[in-house]
Amino acid sequence: MDSSGTDSAKELHVGLDSATEEEYATQSKLLQEFMSIPTLDKAWILSSDSGCQAMVAMSQANLLANKRRKFMLSALISKDETTSNQSSVNFHWTPFPVEMTGASAFVPSPSGLKLLVIRNPENESPTKFEIWSSSQLDKEFHIPQKVHGSVYLDGWFEGISWNSDETRVAYVAEEPSPPKPTFDHLGYYKKGTSSDKDIGSWKGQGDWEDEWGEAYAGKKQPALFVIDVDSGEVEHIKGVPRSISVGQVVWSPNSKGSAQYLVFAGWLGDKRKLGLKHCYNRPCAIYAVRCPEPKDDANEPFPVHNLTKSISSGFCPRFSKDGKFLLFLSAKAAVDSGAHCSTESLHKISWPSDGKLPESTNIVDVIEVVNCPDDGCFPGLYVTGLLSDPWLSDGTLILSSYWRSCRVILSLNLISGELSRVSPNDSDFSWSVLALDGDNVVAVSSSPVSVPEIKYGKKVLDPSGKPSWHWSTIQKPIFKCSEKVTSGLSSLQFKILKVPVSNVSECLTEGAKRPFEAIYISSSETKENGKCDPLVVVLHGGPHTVAPCSFSKQLAYLSSIGYSLLIVNYRGSLGFGEDALQSVPGKIGSQDVNDVLSAVDHAVEMGLADPSRITVLGGSHGGFLTTHLIGQAPDKFVAAAARNPVCNIASMVGITDIPDWCFFEAYGDQTHYTEVPSPEDMSLFHQISPISHISKVKTPTLFLLGTVDLRVPISNGFQYVRALKEKGADVKVLVFPNDNHSLDRPQTDYESFLNIAVWFNKYCKL
Repeated sequence: MDSSGTDSAKELHVGLDSATEEEYATQSKLLQEFMSIPTLDKAWILSSDSGCQAMVAMSQANLLANKRRKFMLSALISKDETTSNQSSVNFHWTPFPVEMTGASAFVPSPSGLKLLVIRNPENESPTKFEIWSSSQLDKEFHIPQKVHGSVYLDGWFEGISWNSDETRVAYVAEEPSPPKPTFDHLGYYKKGTSSDKDIGSWKGQGDWEDEWGEAYAGKKQPALFVIDVDSGEVEHIKGVPRSISVGQVVWSPNSKGSAQYLVFAGWLGDKRKLGLKHCYNRPCAIYAVRCPEPKDDANEPFPVHNLTKSISSGFCPRFSKDGKFLLFLSAKAAVDSGAHCSTESLHKISWPSDGKLPESTNIVDVIEVVNCPDDGCFPGLYVTGLLSDPWLSDGTLILSSYWRSCRVILSLNLISGELSRVSPNDSDFSWSVLALDGDNVVAVSSSPVSVPEIKYGKKVLDPSGKPSWHWSTIQKPIFKCSEKVTSGLSSLQFKILKVPVSNVSECLTEGAKRPFEAIYISSSETKENGKCDPLVVVLHGGPHTVAPCSFSKQLAYLSSIGYSLLIVNYRGSLGFGEDALQSVPGKIGSQDVNDVLSAVDHAVEMGLADPSRITVLGGSHGGFLTTHLIGQAPDKFVAAAARNPVCNIASMVGITDIPDWCFFEAYGDQTHYTEVPSPEDMSLFHQISPISHISKVKTPTLFLLGTVDLRVPISNGFQYVRALKEKGADVKVLVFPNDNHSLDRPQTDYESFLNIAVWFNKYCKL
């Protein structure tokens, strides 16, 4: 792998001098070792007569195939209860993982006795459903394209749910393609249906259908299906209007004598489908439809019930442990304001024991939006998803959420409403719940300088009866690293800096006046000359996302080759309360830029950065900030790298999948949004865009652009690049022909950060 990576790097950079080629070769070897660290995707704890077993789904970059290799690792869990007051836990891992070639998803049944494996089709082949038992493949069903296309597995529309008696599985898949017109060899229209393989004819295009934007290009309408795992019979659940895109389906509790419902989230797309990926501001609701039984009239669809009519957003439905309540997350703060992501809330409705749904439901607030959190207190909910079974035996809900610059695990008592931290209060690591083992929690924990570790949490009571959590590390690591990676990480340290707001007098809300945070990563070794390593300022996108204090292979690689990092969670980031988040709309290009400059100056004043060797790196809105900074502070940065950056909102607004973002972030509200921007709109868009400062830019800048980006189309970056070249600036551009906005395909990710490292090394004289 090392040699192939080196050779490909040399081939990609023909014409470079020998020293630069040698640097590409050297850097590619180390970067490949970081990129080969596996990623933990999902985990399950399954109980059986032989004891508890863990199943861990992982993936690893396959650079040659430009895909991710998926594999499964299993462990038998043993517990020793003899130690004083605290049980010891061991995971006895199998010697080797098993590669799940061609598998798109694996979903264990509730009992853990069956495993559903789904293999999505390539081209016109069928979707494959496999039912496995502990020792063999029991059933295999091929679902042809005329029934449905690929099963949705993207998080928004993903929903694969076993019923309680494990006889049926509900799921969301692409509905069949509508028939297209056929023309014979003379161009005459052919009546009726015909095969795609008819000789002497061709298929016309048919009607264009709107899509959900970035990452959904070419995907068909999501629809609801149920498969019988004994017969393989698939039923398309009728009655759901095509204006509703369905997802996240779960079964209602199974009560004797009452009908069973499929409960799901639905997004309305009857007018225009704006971009959905990373956009929680799209109105959605929780719906229920009765699942047909064999005795029902197949021609009469059941009515669809909207359970959340009084609230603008509802998704991620989960039934409580006792089946009495239906819980759901809501992004109503985002929908109502227009921010693409915002502080979430949690709600519940009572579920009727007789299965008869009322005309209207009473929605009870469980966790409300937090506007201005006190220091050290709960900053609000930033979950975006729940485990399929997130309950302890007493009905306590376990979830993960952002808490300022960290991710933490929380517990919620549904009866008392008490919310508390499960992960350690004094930890600056990021923690995420993976699965529950009875009343114990299996989690993953990491930091910017340490690879993820699996942790096992057990609730213990002190003499007064007050609960706390005892955490132990599962000793055998499943995140294997080379000696070079381990050595490089061992010499690093990190801390979270609190950065004072520089323009407090301009803040409209109290929460916007509070300090924001930046994660500082540096070498722990003292330099002989006392000088600081060169600094990379890292800027997340959004602006309403967050860079958590967790492990990133790409950023750890940059740290290991001699850079300090300053990862800035400027105001507008998630995790700091709604006031701070809502302070940046209407002020992009100014407040967020000033926050980054304040963070840089703060680091310099603390002696953490050499002002003569500072670079900046960002993607999307982080690229917007990167290109703004090199224009507004042209002497601040010695080099820059921008990944699919927003450079000119005026030219982006008419071709992006999220034109509403342009209006909301420019004006600070969503009332101005229109499909036909006025000259005044276009003037404002230009004024707040990086391109308005291009005459001052002199920082050498690397651009990384994807040609199939629907969010920030490549023309946006090209316009800025060509303007820089026109004025003679030092520019390098890499274009990835099959990549969208995220630029995360393995080869693209690899080549991007290889070039970022070499580019920064050149100007930092590293």
